[in-house]
Amino acid sequence: MSNYQLIKDDLQVKKFCMYGFFKNLKFFEPYLLIYLLGMGLNLFETGLLFAIREGITYVFEVPSGIIADHYGKKKELLICFAFYIISFVFFFYGEGFPILAIAMIFFGLGEAFRSGTHKAMILSYLEHKGWYEHKGYVYGRTRSFSLLGSSLSAFLSILFVLQLPALRWIFLICIIPYLLDFLLIMSYPDFLDERRETEKSIKAFWKLSILQVKSVFKNNVLNKVILSASSYDGIFKTIKDYIQPILSMLLLAAGAGAIFSLDGDQSLKIYLGLIYGVFYIFSSYVSKNIYKLTKKWNAVIVFERLYDMMGILLIFLAIAVFFKHLVFAIGIYFVLYLLMDARRPVFVDVSSDYMDREHRATVLSIESQFKALFMVIFSPVFGFIADQYSISVLFFGIGVLLLIANRFLSIEKVKSYS
Repeated sequence: MSNYQLIKDDLQVKKFCMYGFFKNLKFFEPYLLIYLLGMGLNLFETGLLFAIREGITYVFEVPSGIIADHYGKKKELLICFAFYIISFVFFFYGEGFPILAIAMIFFGLGEAFRSGTHKAMILSYLEHKGWYEHKGYVYGRTRSFSLLGSSLSAFLSILFVLQLPALRWIFLICIIPYLLDFLLIMSYPDFLDERRETEKSIKAFWKLSILQVKSVFKNNVLNKVILSASSYDGIFKTIKDYIQPILSMLLLAAGAGAIFSLDGDQSLKIYLGLIYGVFYIFSSYVSKNIYKLTKKWNAVIVFERLYDMMGILLIFLAIAVFFKHLVFAIGIYFVLYLLMDARRPVFVDVSSDYMDREHRATVLSIESQFKALFMVIFSPVFGFIADQYSISVLFFGIGVLLLIANRFLSIEKVKSYS
């Protein structure tokens, strides 16, 4: 039996897959920005809310990774899902900027305590089983289940938003899969907790923490990998959050609602749910099979080319939005989703070759922290540009910026001088 088949049949790998599946049952995702705009906020104010969420993630990202390394990864993941559930309750009751800001704070805490930690657990398990060389395959597989969860979530969200008395009720429904993930994490084997040296003074803890972070930044190649991944993900995540009103405008301009015998608002929700669902189905397939591309070509080359492709596509997306070309815009948005979910497993594959075993959660948390920092900056700025100028100008500028930035993020160039 091949290693690939053994991995597919392994119970813990199946649990890793189901973790991502339940985590991505965020039924509110296709409608979050519409929900916030429906509360009377503009794009700049929604950008501030996203900046608050990412700011909290930024502040707690590295400390959360160090806490996971020293006090236990399972414990940290259980805490993170408690934060998520609290945030859903505040979103449900959220009327007005202050309550929504509190919801974003708890969601940001959940993101900070989750990101990097679960990936580090996967890497540790693969090392324990002697499957570490297949890390790209395993992470791509687990991510494909996460994207299948996102796809199912989008399709189910259509039924929910049409049947629920108000859109805010969808946040309470999201509590159910997050409780299931809480129970799933409790079933993980204890050795994945990887608790180390818990009897430390606060002073000794922070001293070691600083040394760990410094050791990461001494690695020039890893620095480039982190900056490339975090900037790419941060920009995409911001665009993803703000593209809902763009699709809404184009769908309504094209008279898309006429296909359904429903009012405009209900038709829009159906279209958004269908679009997100289809995107995630194909993203799941790409994430699951990207390892085949990295076996044919060097993973570093794939990692860098995908960055350029995003910049080029955003320039074309700017043109599509400017001319209100519905099919063209949705098609480019579709490819951007595929690129994002293809690049993430490649990042794990590339970065894991340059990080020390004992610093894995810290390194991955640093990458997530940089992503959060980019979003803190970009979310309100992008919202301001969208309000004051146009989305087409925004997308064109981002595309050019990405193409320029990638000239300075060449991993091969750094390796040749290291």
